[in-house]
Amino acid sequence: MQFGIFSVGDVTADPTTGRTPTEHERIKAMLAIAQKAEEVGLDVFATGEHHNRPFVPSSPTTMLGYIAARTENLILSTSTTLITTNDPVKIAEDFAMLQHVADGRVDLMMGRGNTGPVYPWFGKDIRDGIDLAIENYALLRRLWDEDVVNWEGKFRTPLQSFTSTPRPLDGVAPFVWHGSIRSPEIAEQAAFYGDGFFHNNIFWPMEHTKQMVNLYRRRFAHYGHGAPEQAIVGLGGQVFMRKNSQDAVREFRPYFDNAPVYGHGPSLEEFTSQTPLTVGSPQQVIERTLGFRDHVGDYQRQLFLMDHAGLPLKTVLEQLDILGEEVVPVLREEFAKNRPANVPDAPTHASRVAEGFVTPVSYTTPATQDATQEVTQEVTQEGSAA
Repeated sequence: MQFGIFSVGDVTADPTTGRTPTEHERIKAMLAIAQKAEEVGLDVFATGEHHNRPFVPSSPTTMLGYIAARTENLILSTSTTLITTNDPVKIAEDFAMLQHVADGRVDLMMGRGNTGPVYPWFGKDIRDGIDLAIENYALLRRLWDEDVVNWEGKFRTPLQSFTSTPRPLDGVAPFVWHGSIRSPEIAEQAAFYGDGFFHNNIFWPMEHTKQMVNLYRRRFAHYGHGAPEQAIVGLGGQVFMRKNSQDAVREFRPYFDNAPVYGHGPSLEEFTSQTPLTVGSPQQVIERTLGFRDHVGDYQRQLFLMDHAGLPLKTVLEQLDILGEEVVPVLREEFAKNRPANVPDAPTHASRVAEGFVTPVSYTTPATQDATQEVTQEVTQEGSAA
């Protein structure tokens, strides 16, 4: 099982000092955090993609290329690549290039993004979000899997005899996760292609996460990729730790109370009881994280959000030390226990090359309007029964 961290790259004032880091300081902090992740033995560093303040990671491949040159084992990923507002041709080229730079230590997570104003900035309409995600990804797959592409769709100019360069490393495209919190259409898309599904459950109760993951697993099997338990699942999470749980709560409370993403809403105690946020001792984090398996079954990737809400770099690096030294080794051991033999590991470039991974030469697109309505109704019915 893979363990790692993801960063949203927010520039937020430290509520205990009132100081806001500069964009330069925040970018440099993210680079230091990624290198620390490898140092403490984590498997993955993922960065978001944002084009609006207060966030800074507008060019993920630039950042990940820098990190690739300063790490040896870390898998470099995104926690969102905006499949809706980016040109699929540019995504295909950028991530194939990153594959070569990083010797294959690359995957990515497709997402629609949740910031409405970004769409018109890139000439798109948020009301087309789902359709953009479906059409753009269908084109992206063909650009990676076919040497010569002829294409005509609704949202971009046609392509005639086009070859995306460079070609994917070893002829194997980066593994793709489809990230969504609340859109069953995206779970359907992940299942259709046999890709991974990442549910970033940091703001939602585990019952909702369970519904979305179960839907993906069933549809993965429906499309003939394997049994439901063989589907590739990733989860998000948030933690803040100190040796003593009371110290963790006391230290983290001002950051929680003032954070733009959830401050001034539910109390810290309410939020931790209703979502996977865990603020406490390393043992509490271990127990809470192990409990995720009770909801979604055995899964392949666990990423934690740790560098947000204005937390200073020194504190984040301390958190990573605790995560790498006291938490992840126990999680690795415990998650490995009683893991069924038919549950696959998270795909990597090396494993896909070794398996002789061959992609189809062409795809139809998933989820017609009727099918989308069916899977949406499926989640709704599950929610009513829960």
